[in-house]
Amino acid sequence: MNGYLAKRLLGAIPTLVGVSFLTFLFIRLIPGDAIAARLGTSTALTPEQLASLRAYFGLDQPIPLQYWNWLVSLLHGDAGYSIRTGRPVFVEIAQRLPATSELAAAAAVIAIAVGVPLGLVSALRPRSRLDLAVRVGGLIGLSLPSFWLGTLIIVLFSLYLRWLPNTGGYVDFAQDPLGNLRLLLFPAITLGVALAAATMRMTRSAMLDVLGADYVRTATAKGLAPPVVVRRHVLKNGLIVVVTLLGIQIGQLLGGTVVVEEIFSVPGVGRMLLAAIIQRDYALVQGAVLVIAVLFVAVNIAVDLLYGYLDPRIRLA
Repeated sequence: MNGYLAKRLLGAIPTLVGVSFLTFLFIRLIPGDAIAARLGTSTALTPEQLASLRAYFGLDQPIPLQYWNWLVSLLHGDAGYSIRTGRPVFVEIAQRLPATSELAAAAAVIAIAVGVPLGLVSALRPRSRLDLAVRVGGLIGLSLPSFWLGTLIIVLFSLYLRWLPNTGGYVDFAQDPLGNLRLLLFPAITLGVALAAATMRMTRSAMLDVLGADYVRTATAKGLAPPVVVRRHVLKNGLIVVVTLLGIQIGQLLGGTVVVEEIFSVPGVGRMLLAAIIQRDYALVQGAVLVIAVLFVAVNIAVDLLYGYLDPRIRLA
């Protein structure tokens, strides 16, 4: 187990370096200039002043040299400073990461609580009306764009029914748990609908494969009650594929909250990243993407480690 974990951690290093370099390169290919975006159109600078500012932020150097200098600083724990706020990048991310992590976790809980039971029930009653309804619902959930669904939820439940606030006023969970959950409920539902639909479809497919296995038929022939067969043999073995999907999807949730956070004004990493891209805040974009990539890799390594528990036949070496 320790050797497997060490191999995965070492294998993640080239991935993170590649992600950091591509992010570093692509953000600089966007038309515009970081200094001009920061100062806006109301401030007129002479060419000498503009050149001085570019030299101060290191933007006058070749891109490979800029990347090398940034990478060396990163290895010393310094990801640079935000051009927009002047504060360290990691400080900015640390303030926004809890909201994004909580939103992604809430969406994952909704997806698991809805998708796994519906997928299991659908697999146990194939070709029934319930199975048809679940499959149609899954297709609808996968087809709904998050921006459209989020807007619909705001209009229906906040503006017309006035059940919950739609945006603003974010509070930390430790300070006001109920207020925090009220504000994150709609964004979590918006983000979790598509994941729940994908989880449901994958659970149904995996359970159908396991239900047709020889060991399940043998357990049934021995006289075990159907709930016991499902709990001991079907569910645990079928969840391996589902866990794989959830690992990938949960990792993507951390970087896919941009639209939802912007719609619901959630002060998370996604909303911060969008503003940083618009304002050409290079250091903040690079740091945010790198943190998301690290979390994505960590989630997938954790999912791989779960395989050994769910299926003892799998040996992690």
